[in-house]
Amino acid sequence: MVVGRWLAGASLVALTSVAATVYGVASASENDTPTPSAVAVEAPAAAAPVAGLRPPGAGKGRPTPQPTPSIDAVLSGKRRVTIVRVGAFEGGLSLLDGGRLAEVDDDRGRQVFVPTPLGSGEFLMKAYYGGGTGKPICWQAHNPQNTQPLYVRGATCRANDPAQRFVITAAEGGGPREYVISNRWAYLRDSVRSGLILEELGDAAPFSSFRFNDTGPAPRT
Repeated sequence: MVVGRWLAGASLVALTSVAATVYGVASASENDTPTPSAVAVEAPAAAAPVAGLRPPGAGKGRPTPQPTPSIDAVLSGKRRVTIVRVGAFEGGLSLLDGGRLAEVDDDRGRQVFVPTPLGSGEFLMKAYYGGGTGKPICWQAHNPQNTQPLYVRGATCRANDPAQRFVITAAEGGGPREYVISNRWAYLRDSVRSGLILEELGDAAPFSSFRFNDTGPAPRT
């Protein structure tokens, strides 16, 4: 029995020595203070990312591509549309033969339009007969040089003519595909006396807005 106790004690001493060697901590009593070299230091945890902050070095490489603002298909130049004034009781816009842009409730004139982008938010407004047939003519702002207001009439398409470069922008607070149309600060609007006219804002009544209805692929012209 004495021999067994001696062997067990010797084994405990040996295990304690091995542990001290592995962890680098010398045997000490409760009242002993370990030397700095004998204290095991825990490695710092990896810093957690902070929301809203970019990691160091971010942005030094290739920039992250930003999404391109989408353009409504009806303004791509690849779709034909009909145009209806918001608030109109019936009918839609038509470029009458030999005349001006008007609202009609029948099939007169050219009622198919292709807004063709020119850049900077400007468009050629090409006009076709039903189904998109025939050679197009374009909207053109016209000043009658009298007391009558400006209006839109048809003319041979010329992309470099300022009178044919119309600006189309989404109507503020409007519905889907609802736009306002202008040419050099004169806005297309309905007049009780004169029909569709172009008028600068100033003291004029609020301009009209128009809904573009997609009717299919644009003609190949």
